[in-house]
Amino acid sequence: MATPRDEGESAQRLDLTITRIIEAPRALVWKAWTDPQHLKWWWAPAPDTTPECEMDLRPGGVFRTLMRGPDGTEYPSNGCFLDIAAPERIVFTDALQAGWRPAPEPFFTAIITLEEHAGGTRYTVRALHRSDADRERHERMGFYDGWGKCLDQLSALVAEVKRGTR
Repeated sequence: MATPRDEGESAQRLDLTITRIIEAPRALVWKAWTDPQHLKWWWAPAPDTTPECEMDLRPGGVFRTLMRGPDGTEYPSNGCFLDIAAPERIVFTDALQAGWRPAPEPFFTAIITLEEHAGGTRYTVRALHRSDADRERHERMGFYDGWGKCLDQLSALVAEVKRGTR
C-alpha cells in the first residue's frame, strides 16, 4: 500500500532551493512578482523574454507565461496558484491548470517566500519535484543559473522602481 510522503529528508531531497537578499522592501518585491507587467521584465533569464503573462492571484487561478528565446523558440508554461498569502508567500504548480484541471505533463511546484530582512527582503524559491529524475532534469535545465539570473533581473527592476526610473 502506498503511503503519503512526509516532509522529512526523503521528501526534501527532491527540492531545489535558492535564497537571496533583495535590497528592496517586501511590498515592492511582492508587486514585482504579482503584477503581470512587472513580471514580464524579469521572469525569463535574458536574452529570453516573457512577452505574455496571465495571472489570477487566488487558489485555482491561472498562472500562464510564455517565454521566448532569441531564436524565436517559445516555451509556454501553464499552471495554477495553490496558495496566495500576501505579501509573504506564493505557491504555484504546473501539475494543475486553472480551475484545478490536471495538467498533461506535471513537473514541479514552487513555493516563493518573501520575508522581511534588514535592508530588504529575503527571497526564497523552493522547487518541489515528484521524483529524483524530475529534480535532476530541472537542475540540468539550469535551475540555479536560470532562477539566479531571473533574481538578478528582479533585483534590478525593483532598484529602478525604488529610484523612480521605471
